[in-house]
Amino acid sequence: MKKLILSGIAASAFLVSCGPKSTAVTGPKYTSSEQLAQGKTVFENSCAKCHKLPEPTKHDNQGWINTLSRMAPKAKLTDDQHQMVYDYLISVNKK
Repeated sequence: MKKLILSGIAASAFLVSCGPKSTAVTGPKYTSSEQLAQGKTVFENSCAKCHKLPEPTKHDNQGWINTLSRMAPKAKLTDDQHQMVYDYLISVNKK
C-alpha cells in the first residue's frame, strides 16, 4: 500500500513539473517607457501574489527567459504581459 501511495505522489509531482510552459519571449521587444512601466506593474502585482519579488539582477537575459517561461503560465500572464515583464526586468538589469 505504501508503494502505491508513493508511486501516486511521484507521478503527481512529475505531472505538475511538466505543466505548461510559455515560450512567448525570445528576446527584447518593448522599449518605450510606457511599456516598461506596464511591465513593472505586472511584475509587482502578479508575481508578488505568490512570493517575494526577486531582484532583476538575479538572472541574466537568458535566465529571465527560462524563469518567466515557467512562471508566466502560473501567474496567468498573457503573451504581451509576459513580454513586458521580461523587457522591464532586462531594462533594469543590464547584465
